[in-house]
Amino acid sequence: MEETYKVLVPTDFTAEAEAAISHAAFVAKSFDGEVVLLHVISSDKKKEEAQSKLDEAATDAQKAYDVKVSTEIRKGSIFERIPEVAEEINAMLIVMGTHGVKGVQHLTGSYALKVIGHSKVPFIVTQSKKSDNKIKDLVLPVKFSEEGKSKLSITASIAKHFGAIVHIFASNESDEFIRTKVSREITFAKHYFDDRGVKYEVEMAPEHGHFIPQMLDYANDIDADMIAIVNSSGDGGFLPDVFKGSGEVDVLNNKYQIPTIVLNPTQVFVPEHFG
Repeated sequence: MEETYKVLVPTDFTAEAEAAISHAAFVAKSFDGEVVLLHVISSDKKKEEAQSKLDEAATDAQKAYDVKVSTEIRKGSIFERIPEVAEEINAMLIVMGTHGVKGVQHLTGSYALKVIGHSKVPFIVTQSKKSDNKIKDLVLPVKFSEEGKSKLSITASIAKHFGAIVHIFASNESDEFIRTKVSREITFAKHYFDDRGVKYEVEMAPEHGHFIPQMLDYANDIDADMIAIVNSSGDGGFLPDVFKGSGEVDVLNNKYQIPTIVLNPTQVFVPEHFG
């Protein structure tokens, strides 16, 4: 018997959380799966009221998106409970709404990174914009780094599952040596996608430097549905390592509100029995 594809959504009952639920419902339905709403409380005295709100949110989501929704409530820190519950329920994906500045659960861009860092499950980070119920254009930023097949496999699986086009956006490097390395990465990616029947296009950043702002503008210009970033810290990465500077918050809380999927090289998006 095949296991249900579960998408976990941490919720603090805000508009951002509601938007995250809409994105989670779209993905879960594409797998005939289930959305699991998680609320983390700080003390037991808040449990009854929180459970009532959580049940109401689940009922509303089921009616709005015609998808199975269940709930989990836990006490403690979101940094520990989110990855803990994800492992317990064998979630394939976590969808989390960020607030940009503040929130009841403190799911700001910088806090979101801490949660992502504790998780073995891919994250889609959203803002207040609800799902358009499509993933047709997926932006894949490419900058100087080491080649890695594992970092392309999940992008390919997303593209094939949703019938999306991968838009490879490459950095424009002034240094000839680095420029050659970027060119090699692009060639590697093209061959990888060709071998798997994934449609793609390649776009070079128009200017040297300022890679992330150029990438975000490009994603907005093509009306991208998602940006894919691999957290490659520690093992060399195919994608720009935005996790070592200030750029990570710019991507997660981008002004265009384009959802960002954040991955680790060992993660999967589409398990074998859904392939």
